[in-house]
Amino acid sequence: MKTTIADIASIAGVAKSTVSRYLNGGYVSEQTGKKICKAIRDTNYVPNNFAQSLKAKKNNLIGIIVPRLDSYANSRTLAGIDERLRELGYQLIISCTGQKVKREIESIENLINQRISGIILISGKISDKHKKALGESDIPVILLGQKNDDFYCVMHNDEDAGYQMGSYIIDKGHRNICYVDVDKKDVSAWSRRKLGFQKCMRDNNIDSVSFFESDSTIEGAIKIEKKILTTQKPTIIACATDNIAIGIIKGLIKRGISIPKDISVIGIGDYEVARMVTPSLTTIHYPYKSCGKLLAEKIVDLITGNDVEHDTIIPVKLVERESVSIISKGF
Repeated sequence: MKTTIADIASIAGVAKSTVSRYLNGGYVSEQTGKKICKAIRDTNYVPNNFAQSLKAKKNNLIGIIVPRLDSYANSRTLAGIDERLRELGYQLIISCTGQKVKREIESIENLINQRISGIILISGKISDKHKKALGESDIPVILLGQKNDDFYCVMHNDEDAGYQMGSYIIDKGHRNICYVDVDKKDVSAWSRRKLGFQKCMRDNNIDSVSFFESDSTIEGAIKIEKKILTTQKPTIIACATDNIAIGIIKGLIKRGISIPKDISVIGIGDYEVARMVTPSLTTIHYPYKSCGKLLAEKIVDLITGNDVEHDTIIPVKLVERESVSIISKGF
């Protein structure tokens, strides 16, 4: 028969609760600890993995804190993290914060209290409150999408995404350009995309760009499309995300506007829907699932004491489809 905690307690001459406390890393006297240890050794008793991990002050759980679960980027990233962690012998705990900073801090504290082995944090902005909560533990932490000197981070090359988009637009001969940004100022990924786009425009002496803002939903983008066409006559609408681009396309089609014959549209992200719409969307590809796998490998490397690059930048690439027309050959 398999040896149980009750057997160990009987052999060591202590209560079951004392054995349990010992296995969970709680205090027992040195003499009692030796008795329990001898009983375990003599019977070849193997504590369950959870008890063993607690005794070692860690377990095989990795926590990830995400602002939302209903985005393509987050769902694909999570799929990559979970798949790779399972291969490496770890399990994922997901905490969704609904884009609320207070809940992010609470999630950090809750995960630390669970003695998890590592934390992956996706947040729009890293505040002093985040730093304080994370600094109260020696648990390894990796940020996704945020660069911060105090933490390891993994980021897509958002600025290059914006620059690639701008270069492509210019090369296709477009000069009457609208750019639709996301209206959340604290999300640095979207800010970096816009910075890259603006840099490309400056480098090519293009000053005829009109900027608009939308929320990150398709419905919000449809509303902005109406505003754009009442004030501008663009040949192309560049969008900070594919969701915005899909909303713009939907709004234009409802007006009877032909894409890309009348107005071109380009996005960033390469969501699955980008390949399904008609016309299919030209966009910047982000390898979300591969990024998730890389995050999993890096957090495990930190846990096991391996060397990890402080800042990891993931390259992105343009995917040309059907939604952008050629006006001229550029300059």
